[in-house]
Amino acid sequence: MIALLKKELSSFLNSLIGYVVIVVFLLMMGLFLWVFPGEPNILMNQYAGIDGLFSITPYLYIFLVPAITMKSFSEEKKSGTIEFLLTKPLSEFQIILAKYLAGFVLLLIALIPSFVYYFSVYKLGNPVGNIDIGSTNGSYIGLVMLGSAFVSVGIFASILSDSQIISFLIGVFLSFFFLSGIESIASIPLFNSIDWILLEFSLNSHYLSMSRGVIDSRDIIFFISFNAIFILLTQLKLESRK
Repeated sequence: MIALLKKELSSFLNSLIGYVVIVVFLLMMGLFLWVFPGEPNILMNQYAGIDGLFSITPYLYIFLVPAITMKSFSEEKKSGTIEFLLTKPLSEFQIILAKYLAGFVLLLIALIPSFVYYFSVYKLGNPVGNIDIGSTNGSYIGLVMLGSAFVSVGIFASILSDSQIISFLIGVFLSFFFLSGIESIASIPLFNSIDWILLEFSLNSHYLSMSRGVIDSRDIIFFISFNAIFILLTQLKLESRK
């Protein structure tokens, strides 16, 4: 499984599109935080904080993560190597887990450079270090958990089609639905009586809960369960090829 994990990582990092995806992600993040006028802009706020980073990154994830995961299975299916891969001494779960972990590691690689913005604001504060560290740490943990959920969705989307473009579009749609779509449905007056139930299935609802700096075990369990469900769905789809 480790060999497959390394193969997935090298396949992404050895391609030009891999670096383009990460650079575009960081560039867009930087533009929203430092250049584009609006609420996320750090320089336009009257206090030291990177709340804007935590508000825009989930929506950048919607495009970043499917771009990372779209080739996980779709390329294997298109090239016919999926059958060869299934003959390896690996279970379907191990294959999926290796691809999932590869996507998660790549997500972390894309997220780590954002710490530059954190240290910049930390130094720009008056006095230096005048930033809500607890909330910032909670938000970063929330971003990691949210990203892991998007990776599981992206892996599932990848196995649904042998076209990377279609897998990407499915991943974008599902990611947006679970991030904002459920909340939009819950806001419809028809569902007012059960809106609290719908919000329990919203990624954004649990992410916002963690970004307040309080790590609730219920939010952690939700993200773990969300990942497990989509990994299981991916496994069922992969096993159906038999």
